[in-house]
Amino acid sequence: MNQSIAILCGGGPAPGINTVVGSIAKTFIKDGYRILGLHEGYKGLFSAQPRCTEIDFVLADQIFNRGGSFLMMSRFKPSEDDFSNRFNLDFFVKNNVKLLVTIGGDDTASSANRIAKFLQQKNYAIANIHVPKTIDNDLPLPHDIPTFGYHSALAESAHIGAIVMEDARTSGNWFVVSAMGRSAGHLALGIGSSCHYPMIVIPEMFNKTDITVEKIVNMAVSSIIKRKILGINYGAIVVSEGVFHFLSDQDLKNTGVHFSYDDHGHPELGKLSKAHLFNELLEKKLSALKIKIKTRPVEIGYEVRCGIPTAYDLVYCTHLGIGVHSLFTKGITACLVYLDTDGEVKPLYLKDIQDTISGKILPRGVNMQCDRVNMVFNNLLHYITKDDYSAAKVYVANPSEYDFNQILGWN
Repeated sequence: MNQSIAILCGGGPAPGINTVVGSIAKTFIKDGYRILGLHEGYKGLFSAQPRCTEIDFVLADQIFNRGGSFLMMSRFKPSEDDFSNRFNLDFFVKNNVKLLVTIGGDDTASSANRIAKFLQQKNYAIANIHVPKTIDNDLPLPHDIPTFGYHSALAESAHIGAIVMEDARTSGNWFVVSAMGRSAGHLALGIGSSCHYPMIVIPEMFNKTDITVEKIVNMAVSSIIKRKILGINYGAIVVSEGVFHFLSDQDLKNTGVHFSYDDHGHPELGKLSKAHLFNELLEKKLSALKIKIKTRPVEIGYEVRCGIPTAYDLVYCTHLGIGVHSLFTKGITACLVYLDTDGEVKPLYLKDIQDTISGKILPRGVNMQCDRVNMVFNNLLHYITKDDYSAAKVYVANPSEYDFNQILGWN
């Protein structure tokens, strides 16, 4: 029986998945391997009848430059009970699978390692190589190397963000834009930087103070007042959804917004538009201050996950797919594949990036110390500083409450 390569995709989609899958298939097919694409992520490996498609060259050639994912995805994360009672060992044995390629984020990578160790205990040795994917760009690759899908998602997000800003100029309104980013603000920062938004709010900014609703709202008000002082009556604020995940449950309850709650009593933020939530809070604040501004919410997230990959990601993902073959032929396993700054294919071993206690891969946040970030915050944004207090008193009694640097404790 021919040896096989199994591929699965976990988590949410990102532009370039099909490019990785197609490139892996084309590269291994020429060496005589069968390519088995598993649908629904890890679900297939923990069910008696996994959904599986054998990928030949023609299929690989049809999908490699498409958006979305030909292989259906899921966020299924196997439990210990799944491993004990539902693991489909026969799939590996009957198909002579020699390599499991996983495409996804931190959870997908960690589960791949668990499966390889489990198979080793069952005397079925298998290699596993992970291809890091997320539009959040928060996997800890060396030298700030991006995760695939980020640049394509950012390109589409920046397109939407630029149209929003043009609407703000045309209508004389303000827009509140929420951008995906579960724990890091890379996408929001990219949108704000590329569209010259006067205010960007990301969780990494709060490196010297706790994140609260009041601080987020006050930074938005700070930008609005500063632009009024400058004679500019329009603008846009981009907020990373990650900031909401750092808010305390009590802080969220105090907003007066009605949430549904999970079994642990935590607000289910995923069911709510962050842009609408923040816009509502901002409107309440502006009304209390008697500042007449129209604000409108815009959500950016699901709209950019399945876009057609840009040339950057088409090339990058092609290299990553071929890079899987390169590492495998060298006998390298239990790693992420990446290309270093010199274009060399390298492994990043999971054991080197996992937390020693929890086993989780810690997310990579925006580096608030680098010039690339500081130049944006110091030069592009509009916000109140001490020099503006006198002019700002026309709009608020105590301008220091809206001093950007004081809010963040950056003084």
